[in-house]
Amino acid sequence: MKKHNYSAGPCILPQEVLKQASDAVLNFNGLDLSLIEISHRSKDFVEVMDNARALVKELMQLNDDYEVLFLQGGASLQFVMVPFNLAAPDATTAYTNTGTWASAAIKEAKKLTNVSVVASSEDKGFTYIPKDYDVPADAAYFHCTSNNTIYGTQMKSFPEVNVPLVCDMSSDIFSRKLDFSKFDLIYAGAQKNMGPAGATLVVVKKDLLGKTGRDIPSYLDYSIHIKKESMFNTPPVFSTYVSMLTLEWLKKLGGVEAIEKINDEKAALLYAEIDRNPLFRGVVDKEDRSHMNVTFVLEDESVKDKFDKAWKDIGISGLNGHRSVGGYRASMYNALPIESVQVLVDVMKQLEKEA
Repeated sequence: MKKHNYSAGPCILPQEVLKQASDAVLNFNGLDLSLIEISHRSKDFVEVMDNARALVKELMQLNDDYEVLFLQGGASLQFVMVPFNLAAPDATTAYTNTGTWASAAIKEAKKLTNVSVVASSEDKGFTYIPKDYDVPADAAYFHCTSNNTIYGTQMKSFPEVNVPLVCDMSSDIFSRKLDFSKFDLIYAGAQKNMGPAGATLVVVKKDLLGKTGRDIPSYLDYSIHIKKESMFNTPPVFSTYVSMLTLEWLKKLGGVEAIEKINDEKAALLYAEIDRNPLFRGVVDKEDRSHMNVTFVLEDESVKDKFDKAWKDIGISGLNGHRSVGGYRASMYNALPIESVQVLVDVMKQLEKEA
């Protein structure tokens, strides 16, 4: 049975990428050695790291003012590394609170800086994106989360600020065309749209660094990772390699602009059915709906068992909402084909007929 993978992360990856990756685990580059047993200092893997970093800059259309790193620790470690590297101990930092991961970032930053939460959507259960807020002119940086995986909201635009702009793009990285040069630091866990768990992408403007006066622990210092070209310690070899393959796949597809059109079509198809079908209801403000994580609920819980059996029987996987909010969440990352979205829509239509 063909599976339709709506997992929120680790996420669906292109089939050709999975095939290439599985071949490399057995025999990488014709070496008769596995990718995961060769030295990360070897010429073959250094080429992987260099290519992965170059592809990020190419797809984001960034110049050499930026450095690209593949690190470990997930986005959660970046919650600590960002304030360590960009803010002095007595500095003010500005954050928006738009969901669970934004809240976690704020919690960590409060241990290292004076945090100003300039906007929050917690008052309505994180079902919208705050707008029309002011960022303190003396803030060391402004931090936002572009897409909120659990709640299904997404920033459609970013504020014009006169301080460094930092963004957690973990769950919508490379999914839509943005002016990435507006951002001074971007970070993203690979497992939401780019590769398997293990690698974390960091894109940072070099002239931001080295100004806080802090004695930063070596592993938490971006400058050291830049100097060592993401090889300060053994990097996440497999995750970096698969991320490179996924970026090559995206480039071959036509880049970020091409995948955005596909993602828009998938989102339009599913949201249209949610809005049309009286058995379902979207849970976030329409203007802030995520194109990556579509959250919805049943209007009539009496049909829940029937609906759950129907989508599972047809090969849909990972549709349940996050355990903290319930309902349903269709995570439609770059590699999910529109055919899988149509399968879900057909199940929803069939449920309406039989209800």
